[in-house]
Parts: sequence; structure tokens; C-alpha cells
Amino acid sequence: METTELKVEMVGIHEKRLRKCLSKLKGIEKVEVDGNSQKVVVTGYAHRNKILKAVRRAGLKADFWSAQNELLNVYASSSFQNLRFNSFNFF
Repeated sequence: METTELKVEMVGIHEKRLRKCLSKLKGIEKVEVDGNSQKVVVTGYAHRNKILKAVRRAGLKADFWSAQNELLNVYASSSFQNLRFNSFNFF
């Protein structure tokens, strides 16, 4: 059994489309979607290039997950946690 990790640009509604396109592939056992980090983990016997091709055919931008994506995700989450908004009165 093989595990394939993908970075998929998606909004909440795309998760359903993603699961539907991956369920059509033979050999897929499990699909895990993390919407916050835009990471999809697919477990099964399908080849990783076929999985990527199926996601792209569904109209989603996807690429294989890399260590660089992990670092960017950690940096972005730590940057936005320290972000504060001031309240302004316009009228």
C-alpha cells in the first residue's frame, strides 16, 4: 500500500468534488483532507501520477506535497496568529 500526499488549492466546497473524483479511481483505500493546510493524503494501491491527474481533471490545482510546503505552512500559521486588527470608526 502506498501513501501519496498532495497540496491542493481548494475552498470548502471543493472537498466534496475532490473526494468524488478520487473515489472513482481503482485501488484507493482512504482519503484524508486537511482544509487548513490544503493537504490531501491518499492511501491505496493507485499510482501517484494517476492520482494527481485525476485531481487536475476535476479542475483543482494540485501538486505533490514537499518539505517546502510544510515550512511555508508553519510560517504562515505563525505569522497570522500574531496579526491583530485595530477597530477604526469611519463615521
